[in-house]
Amino acid sequence: MHRLANFDVSRQFLARRSKVAAQIVFGGMCAAAMIGVRSLIDVWAPVSGPFALIYPTVLLATLYGHWRAGVVALAVTFCWAWFFILPPARSFLFADPTDPVRVLLNAASAVVVVVFAEAFRRAAQATLSEIRERADRRLTLLAELEHRTKNNFALVASMLELQKRRIPQAELHAPLDDAVGRVRTFADAYSALALEQSDEPNVSIKPYLEFLLDRIEASALPPSVRLFREIDEATLTPEEAVAIGLYLNEAVANACKYAFPEQRPGTIAVFFNERGGSWRFTIEDNGIGAEAATDPSGGLGSQLLAAFATQAQATHHAGPILNGYRTEMRREDQSELA
Repeated sequence: MHRLANFDVSRQFLARRSKVAAQIVFGGMCAAAMIGVRSLIDVWAPVSGPFALIYPTVLLATLYGHWRAGVVALAVTFCWAWFFILPPARSFLFADPTDPVRVLLNAASAVVVVVFAEAFRRAAQATLSEIRERADRRLTLLAELEHRTKNNFALVASMLELQKRRIPQAELHAPLDDAVGRVRTFADAYSALALEQSDEPNVSIKPYLEFLLDRIEASALPPSVRLFREIDEATLTPEEAVAIGLYLNEAVANACKYAFPEQRPGTIAVFFNERGGSWRFTIEDNGIGAEAATDPSGGLGSQLLAAFATQAQATHHAGPILNGYRTEMRREDQSELA
């Protein structure tokens, strides 16, 4: 229905003459279609309602072929109905004294249909053009905002790096390194979102996560740790995608930091499963398990993971499993919960 509402027979032509020719031909085709339908009706109900089918024909011709198509359809169908259907058939004479007024009234009504259909078509096209312009403007502003956000994160990380160099106490460098790593994580998440996002308003999560995982595997993963992934195809909102990207970076960073001490070999597995509007995002490792939870009361990393889950309108769960540690974010289908 949306495509039908946007249909215009002359849109594909660039030259004005071609557009006019297409509109005239379309009006003639609409008239021919009406004559064919009317000829079938005459088999069962001859001479009844000679001008009845003119109105929908003129309406459709004008809406999809501009006023020229409507005028052509009106002229052809009206003359045809007057000559072949209105008694006496095959004549422009009148058998009934009231027929002249009848013909004039029908002609005026058909002209009114052309005028209002063309006015409606123009108003609808103007509204659609305005909506498209606003949408394009918002997408441009959103892209600019994401770009500035990424640059601001990179700037903050650089400032923290400079501040660290000015502090002589080596024991204070570790917290600043953690802060720099988290800020760069935010920048990477927005950068990946900008690369993977297409003209569609939503984000395909599989290439987005694959990009982030490749970055992590190339730059942040210890040589002794292997990264396994299993990601379903799904489409999420940009807000959900950013939250998942930040959640992924924080969870993997925690696993690398706590689960594999002293270059212990191991595997970090990343799963994203989507079923009927609900999804589950899981990061598991086969490291030292419960011992990885260095702060059971919930440190900054745990608070960030919970905050990212809240941003995605999901729930956060973390804890030891049989052979390691699991961090998980779930979102249930909101329509099922309603």
